[in-house]
Amino acid sequence: MSDSTSWRKSPGDRTTSPHALVSSAQSSSERSGTEAAGTGIVAFPTPANEPQRLDALRALGVLDSPPESPYDEIAVLAAHICQCPIGAISFIDDHRRWLKAKYGVPPQTTETPRAGAVCSTTICGSEMVVVADLAHDARFDHATMVVADPHCRFYCGVPLITEEGYALGTLCVWDFEPRKLAFEQMEALRLLSRQVLALLELRRQVIGRERTIRKLELSGQEIAAQKASAEALIDNLLPRPIAEELSTHGRVRPKYIRSATVLLADFQGFTLLAERAEPAALVGLLDEYFNAFDNIVARHGLEKIKTIGDAYMAAGGVLESHLRHPIDACLAALEMQATVAAVKRRSEALGLPPLELRIGVHAGLVISGVVGNRRFAFDIWADAVNVASFMESNCAAGRINLSDTVGGHAQALFELESHGPVEAKHDRTHDMFYLNRLKPEFSRNKVGREPNERFAAECARPDRRPRMRRPPDWSTP
Repeated sequence: MSDSTSWRKSPGDRTTSPHALVSSAQSSSERSGTEAAGTGIVAFPTPANEPQRLDALRALGVLDSPPESPYDEIAVLAAHICQCPIGAISFIDDHRRWLKAKYGVPPQTTETPRAGAVCSTTICGSEMVVVADLAHDARFDHATMVVADPHCRFYCGVPLITEEGYALGTLCVWDFEPRKLAFEQMEALRLLSRQVLALLELRRQVIGRERTIRKLELSGQEIAAQKASAEALIDNLLPRPIAEELSTHGRVRPKYIRSATVLLADFQGFTLLAERAEPAALVGLLDEYFNAFDNIVARHGLEKIKTIGDAYMAAGGVLESHLRHPIDACLAALEMQATVAAVKRRSEALGLPPLELRIGVHAGLVISGVVGNRRFAFDIWADAVNVASFMESNCAAGRINLSDTVGGHAQALFELESHGPVEAKHDRTHDMFYLNRLKPEFSRNKVGREPNERFAAECARPDRRPRMRRPPDWSTP
C-alpha cells in the first residue's frame, strides 16, 4: 500500500487535517523552546551517548536517502499487524525526527521537530515504549498533537539499537484512539524492528566494502604498518610468551603450575543496572572499569585472563614462577577497590545507581593453556579457580576476601580481618579473611594502599618465606 494514504479514522469518526501532525509537532517544539527560554537550547530528552549516537547515525548515510521498498513494506506491516492507521520508521537527528518509511502519513511529511516527537523519549531507553493513552501520560499529555489535531492518543515504538548500543531511531505505530496491543502484536513489532536493523547492518557492510575496494592498492609501508598492527593485536589477545609459542609451534602445550594466585572480581548490582541503563552507556561504564583494572594488574605483574559479563579474572605466577604473586594480587585488589570507590562517588553525584565491587583471591595449583583453533583464548583451570570464585561469591559488597592460603602469605604485611570458616561443596571448609589495608609501617599513605620502601625491603628479604598455615592470631586487634 502507498504511503500517500491520508490521515483517517474508523467510519463515523472525526477526520483530521493531513498537515496536522506537522503543525502540532512544530507547536510542541515551540512550547519546548519556551520552556527552555533564556538557555538557547530546545528541550527534549537525549540519550547518554548522544554525540557517539549521532556519529553512528550519520556514518550510515541513511538520513535524507531516497525511499526504499524494504523499509516501506515494514512500516505497512507494522501498521497492519497492530491494526493502527499509522506506521513509520524514523531516525532521530540532532534537531529532527526524519521519516525513512511511513504509512498513513501525508507524502509531503518527511520530518518533524525532535522536540515534538514521542520517539525522542523512546530512543533514550532500551525497551519498547507503549502509551495506551497519551492524554493520560504526564510526559505527553501537554503535547499539541495530543490536545489538538490530529488528537493522537495511542503510541507504541521500538528503539532501533545497533550492536554497538546506539539507538538510531524507532519503528512505531500510532492511533487516534486509546488502545492496547496484544502480546503477539508487540512481539511481531519487535521482530520487525530486527528486520530494520538487519537492513541497516547490510547498508553498513556495503559502505565498508566500498571503502575496502578503494584501499586495495596498498604501498609496502602500509602493508608493514598493518602487519605491525596485527602483531600488536595478537599481543593484546594473548600473553607474549604464549603468542610466540603459538607462532613457532602452531600450538600451546598445557602447563601445570604448582602455585598461582587467582583474583576474581564482579559487581554487585550490575544485573539491575543492566535492566535499566541505556546499552552503550552500560558498556562505556564497564569499559572504564576494565581499562583501569587492566592497567592495575599489569603494574603489579599479574596477567589478565578474561572477562565474563561484569566479572574480571586475573592471575599471578602463571607466566613467570616467583613467590610474590599472592602479595602482588593483594596490592592489585586494594587499588581496584580504590578505583571503583572513586567512580562510585562520581556516579552518585550524577544520580546514577552505584556499583559495589566484590573481590575473591586464592592461591593454589592451576593448569594453563590455549583452547580451540579459532579466536584463541588463553585460560586457566583447576580447583584454584573454583575456590577464588567461592571467595568472591561469599564476599561482602565493597570488600576483598582472601582464602587462608593467600592470608598466610599476606598476614605479615597487611591488616586482615577474620570472618570465620565457611563450608563449601564436598564437605570442604574454607577459612576466609577480609583484606583491609597495608599495615601502617609498610604504607606510604594513611589509607594503606600504597606500599613504601620498607615494604619493598621486607619483600626482598632472602630469609622471608610465606607461611602456608594459619598463625595463632590472624585478626586485627
